[in-house]
Amino acid sequence: MTAAISNVVYELEKRCIGDEEKILSASESGGTIHDPEKQIQSIATGADCTTTESNSQLLVTFDGPDDPADPFNWPLPRKWGIALLSSLGGLVTLMSGTMMAPALAEIGSDLDIGNATTQMTLSIFVLSFAFGPMVLAPLAEIYGRRRVWLISSVWYIVWNTVCGFSRSNGLMIAGRFFAGLGASVEFAVARPILADCWRPSERGQAFALNSFIPLLGPAIGPIIGGIITQNVGWHWLFWTVSLFDLCVIILGLVVLHESYRPIILARKAARLRKSTNLPYYTDFANIAPTTKLYAALTRPVRLLWTQPALQLVSLFLAYNFGILYITLSTFATLFTTQYGQSTSTSGLHYIALVIGYTIAAQAGGRLTDTLWAHLSRKADGATAPEYRVPLMVPGAVLIPVGLFWYGWAGAARAAWIVTDLGAAVFGCGVILGTQAMQVYVLDAYADYTASASAASQLLRSLFGFAFPIFAPRMYQSLGYGWGNSLLAFAFLAVGVPAPLLLWKYGARLRALGKPQW
Repeated sequence: MTAAISNVVYELEKRCIGDEEKILSASESGGTIHDPEKQIQSIATGADCTTTESNSQLLVTFDGPDDPADPFNWPLPRKWGIALLSSLGGLVTLMSGTMMAPALAEIGSDLDIGNATTQMTLSIFVLSFAFGPMVLAPLAEIYGRRRVWLISSVWYIVWNTVCGFSRSNGLMIAGRFFAGLGASVEFAVARPILADCWRPSERGQAFALNSFIPLLGPAIGPIIGGIITQNVGWHWLFWTVSLFDLCVIILGLVVLHESYRPIILARKAARLRKSTNLPYYTDFANIAPTTKLYAALTRPVRLLWTQPALQLVSLFLAYNFGILYITLSTFATLFTTQYGQSTSTSGLHYIALVIGYTIAAQAGGRLTDTLWAHLSRKADGATAPEYRVPLMVPGAVLIPVGLFWYGWAGAARAAWIVTDLGAAVFGCGVILGTQAMQVYVLDAYADYTASASAASQLLRSLFGFAFPIFAPRMYQSLGYGWGNSLLAFAFLAVGVPAPLLLWKYGARLRALGKPQW
């Protein structure tokens, strides 16, 4: 009897020692390691050393909180380089949306199309922003941010260049729409990339840069567009931007590293499987490809449909963007009709918006991080997305103030500097509100930042497309004073309640949302 027991114990020990050696070998190859003694202890309870515990030894994660492969631990020059790159990409996207505004009359004449159709060539670009991120953001969560960004940027260059060769209205509208789909990648992945790289307590200034530089595009686009159209013709509007974006892509090949953690870990697991012939895996790789693709492509719509907090933020963002595009599409006209200025001179007044953007970006970035740290200290280290809400309040105040100011100043033909000051206040409010809302979305939906961002962009882009279409008739009927007042009163109905609701009920609204996969 004793001999039989000794033989059983010997066989169990031999099996455990063999398994332990495999685990230690895996650890030396870079896998995630747990305590090997746990497997030996499992013999005492009759557990099989080669089952669940063995599999856990092959789970690939980052090598501790200081792992340099973790994007949070990347060197600051690399992270700031990525922040600048994403900002330049956003500049190209938004500049392309308004750069052709001074050339619309000439384009309409050359293509023999009416005013309404000519306006469509401008607005169709913004419309594509509503649909592109709904596909590109999920793809970025499957194939990686870097790959989707590069392919989409090349796609934009191809179709934007085609627009410069257009000799018909159909080709121009198609080219603008498809170019917009490629350009919309900035709305799909730029903020998620920054969220990958920067911890919540550090995001303020990086996100301020990413808000500030792109919004220079709609302001300086008409200025540059007027100069190019007047000197070398409207075709070079498209070719010049394509050349600039080509330089951005070349910079991206050097600066932009893959930042999405599931992709980084999946590649690490693949390297380990190849070098060791052991079945290393990650927590993110256990879903069938078709199921994963379906889940990713439907996730933005499911998030927008099921998350009350996201719905509220999306509505606030949408009205912000719609009013911004009304201002951008009509601001030069205000100075040509009310002040009798030339087209090139009227474009210079967009500098007032740039000044407002700059002040808000510089102040807002610092305040974002300061408020986050202050509220976190008050809560004994606890954090919540609602810590971003306070900066929505000054935006909700400054936007209607700026609309009243520059609208009535323009209607009264006050000194041009008075009108410009009102526009600067409006621009300051837009940046503060937009920046706070976008960071809130990323904090609230950290597991699927790209899909959540895309969902929040859908209404925003639809409003940006639709609002400029009715703006000319509104101003013809009401004038700039009452026209802007109508926009301001409507904004007060949306913009004031939204921050208050999020601050008081944000956590409850997020809890009401159904979990998505």
